[in-house]
Amino acid sequence: MVAVARRLPSVPRPVVVLPPAKPTVSVIVPATNQPATLLRCCDALIASDEPPDEIVVVDSPGEANAATARNLGAERATGDILLFVDADVEVQPDALSRVRRAFDDDPGLAALFGSYDDTPSDPGVTSAFRNLLHYHVHQGAAGPATTFWTGLGAVRREAFEHVGGFDQSIEFMEDVDLGMRLSEAGRSIVLDPDVQGKHLKRWTIWSMVRTDIFGRGVPWVRILLSHRQSSTALNLGWRHRLSVLTVFLALAAIGLANPLAVLLSVVALVLLNHEFYALLLRRRGPFETAAGIVLHALHHLACAVSVPIGVYQHVRARYRSHGV
Repeated sequence: MVAVARRLPSVPRPVVVLPPAKPTVSVIVPATNQPATLLRCCDALIASDEPPDEIVVVDSPGEANAATARNLGAERATGDILLFVDADVEVQPDALSRVRRAFDDDPGLAALFGSYDDTPSDPGVTSAFRNLLHYHVHQGAAGPATTFWTGLGAVRREAFEHVGGFDQSIEFMEDVDLGMRLSEAGRSIVLDPDVQGKHLKRWTIWSMVRTDIFGRGVPWVRILLSHRQSSTALNLGWRHRLSVLTVFLALAAIGLANPLAVLLSVVALVLLNHEFYALLLRRRGPFETAAGIVLHALHHLACAVSVPIGVYQHVRARYRSHGV
């Protein structure tokens, strides 16, 4: 007997379409200087509406600069999104959920950074001025960006690794350099001022001036020169540059004992920055607003002083690299 096999009618198998896995988020906190604010920083992250998948605190080696510490944290992290948070920043409860949603909604987004909030932890006049200045600048620059900020900033691991991470040879402003390299590589960066954190740092006039010159101004000039480009990002805009000019005109008028010219220069400074001074007035009152105008002038003066220093250091470094 010969058995004849019959072909049974095929039954279509159900197709199950699984939703794409949501990217995981690793928070990286550099803390090699053993900051007293570290516990508050981590507590706020854990208490977030949508806590991170992991928190990587880099507390050694002690001699590592910020760029090195952040690169070490990125190597240890396992997340798809690397969220860098300074140890003196206390994130708002919705900050991480906003970061997650932004990267979920836009697969082409490479990096995103936020802002300090408008209620600084330290009640001092200088601290309030400094914090509100940062808040004002970032609030007015929402949207596409060509820079980056590691106070509260996230980047896709793939994009981060594509550009080689942070340049460990840069002592300060390594986040600006990373943003420029991401932008030059055609990657999308967004400033979302609704992603906020409270700054826990205490500022003095001296620490402000020192930071403006040597911690930000000089490194930023050197980075711009090394990338062979100019920038109007954040506080490098034309209003900022014109404000610097008015401060120098005021100083010249003081030297010439010309009170009318001094008055006109101050009026010009106020008109150029009336939105920021209005913010100071609403948040801090008339006395601190007046003090803020003086501090703002000092800030502009320090930034101007940093330009020739930065140019000199850039030129000297180039000559040394060529053995001259």
